[in-house]
Order: sequence, then structure tokens, then C-alpha cells
Amino acid sequence: MMNSFAGRAAVIEPFLAMEVLERAQEMERDGIRILHLELGEPDAAPPPSVLAACARALEAGETHYTDSRGLSELRAAIAADKSRRAAVPIDARHVLVTSGTSPAMLLVFGALIEPGDEVLIPTPHYPCYPNFVRFCGGTPVFVRADPTANDAAAAGWQIDVDAVRRARSPRTRALVLGSPANPTGAIQTAETLRALAELGIPLVADEIYDGLLFDGAHAPSALACGAPVWVLDGFSKRYAMTGFRLGYVITPDEAALRTLQVMQQSLFISASHFVQRAGIAALSGGEPTRKAMVDAYQRRRTLLVDGLRALGFRVPAPPQGGFYVFADARAFDSDSRRLAFDLLERAHVAVTPGVDFGAAGEGWLRFTLSAPDAQIEEALARIGRALGRGR
Repeated sequence: MMNSFAGRAAVIEPFLAMEVLERAQEMERDGIRILHLELGEPDAAPPPSVLAACARALEAGETHYTDSRGLSELRAAIAADKSRRAAVPIDARHVLVTSGTSPAMLLVFGALIEPGDEVLIPTPHYPCYPNFVRFCGGTPVFVRADPTANDAAAAGWQIDVDAVRRARSPRTRALVLGSPANPTGAIQTAETLRALAELGIPLVADEIYDGLLFDGAHAPSALACGAPVWVLDGFSKRYAMTGFRLGYVITPDEAALRTLQVMQQSLFISASHFVQRAGIAALSGGEPTRKAMVDAYQRRRTLLVDGLRALGFRVPAPPQGGFYVFADARAFDSDSRRLAFDLLERAHVAVTPGVDFGAAGEGWLRFTLSAPDAQIEEALARIGRALGRGR
């Protein structure tokens, strides 16, 4: 039996949010009640119109392959929706539908990266970005963002354009940015995006949390920068459709789309037919679900941030969007993995270690807002008791 594996498999690091979840599930099988604040999983149900459209499609026999680029009706609906949100005209011929945003990342990085290429990643970052880059033979180069505000007009965790410029090399192939970001909830300003575009580096923009914004905030799209940009987006977060596995890429031009299309034909064939029908329904009737989630997340943000600060955590920059709070836990333990698993074992509360989001996140913990208010309150009480801060 083969006892070694390809190097590309060895460079994939464990996804600690999933490691926490899997240990929590073991404990639940032993009868322990766990409070889950670790995953990016909306607690809302998908829009009713989505479920109905999915059922109709199954009943109608829409269970076969589609065009590898996606149903033409869905691509047109995505282009119209993104044009509205980004305030930039989007051509449906630049849209490729994928089975979730993760396959979209694999296709884009597979198209852009040659062995030895470098990809700049502002950090703290979504854990899978560097894994995709390494899997495709590239080298991630991390650029730290500061949790404090750079100026009076900006919130924390803004990307330092000068630091990106210094990190650039002749081998730089792309810059990855998420806005709103996971885990920080930061939104990059239009000025920051324009300055990054002026560096002449192709942008890979993860905009999956767009639409989940607080206090009337607006998240400028990288599509408005004028630079070559590959936009990753999907339905999981905005419409509580994580299990549907439906995402998309907006490519810079038709030649780029064709490259991804050929890759998709061999690697994934197409997204599920009936799920694409559900996507069309989400775009036409999912707004009430999105708005209700934003209202709930904004309320829970206050509850969670105030509660964590009262316990002694530092939250220098509350999130502007998404559904996470990233909190400095170094007052309790500088080893975030050890602290997270300690809270799981002793408080029975699942949270994500900050080191999952890179070295810049070590000593921090990520908490999700996608849990009911009562569960957040109970989790805070349990954590407080475990840390000797409880009442």
C-alpha cells in the first residue's frame, strides 16, 4: 500500500474551524450540549421561494447536466443583480456558475498561478486562500492589516497599500482581498481598492459577504476599480444556502471565461441543474430573508461585542459586515488553538482559533453572529465562568 502522497496534498493545512466542529460533534454524540459559535453557517432558513423552486425543478426532472457555464437564465440574473449592487455594468457572458465559491477559487487560482508564482494575501485571512494557492503550486505572501483605524474616515483592518507595494515582487501574480472580510468583518474603502488597482496586480476579490452590512454601510466592489479583476461570489451567506453549493465567478473578459469554462468541463462539469433554479429564485425573491438576517446580525453584534468586552476580551474594530466578531483573547492565552479547545472542553462552547486565519490572528478568537440571541447570551455566561469572569 502506498504510504506517501503527492506534495500538493501535504501543503493543505487543517481547517481549524472544522476541527473544532468535528470534536464538538463527538462530544454531542456523548450527550454533551454544545453551543456553536465557530462556523460561518447562517441560522436562518433559505427563502421559501428557493425551496419551492428547488422542489419544482426536481419534480420537473431538471436533474441533468447543464451548460458548463451555467443556465443562461441564471447567468443573466447574476449579471443583473451584481450590476445593481456594484453599480457597474456586468456582461452575463463573463459569468461562470460553480458548485459553491470554493470550486470557483480553485478554477481562478488554477488559471492564474504557475509553480513559483506569488500571491499577496492581506491577513488575517480566510484559511482556504493560502491552501488553494499552495495546491496550485504558488506561494502565499501575507500582508498584515492593522485592527486600528488608519484615519478618522476608515474603520479598522484596512489593507496597507504601501505594505502591499513593498511585498510585490517580479513573481507576484495576484492579490486576494475579501470585503467584507472573514474573520474581521472589515470593508475596504473605495480609495483603498483604487490604490490597490493602480499597482497593476490582478485582483481576486471575494465578495461572498456583500449584502450583509451593518449601519447602512456600503461595500464598494472591486469591479469598479477598472483593473483586471476576478470576482468570487455566491448564495451561501446572503441567502442562507450553504448546503446548496452554488457560487459564481465574474471574469475580466470572455477569454478568461473560456479558460475557466474548459477547466470546469473536466473538473466539475456543471453546477446541479435544480440548484441553479433555486439560485434564480433567490435573486428574485430572497430579499426579505437577507434583510431579516442583517437585522438579526446587527442586533447580535452589539450583544456579542459588549459581552466579550465585559469579560475582558479586546474588540478594537467591531465588524462592518459579514457575521463574525474577531476578538483579541491574549489576556487569557496567547495560544488561540489551546484556548479554543479549552473552552470547548470546559465551557462546551465552540469557537474558532484565531491562528486559523494566519499568524496575524494568533491570540485571537472568532465568534459567529449566526446563532440565536439566547445561545449567544448563554455562551458568554459559560465562557465567563470558565475564565473566572462569571457572575
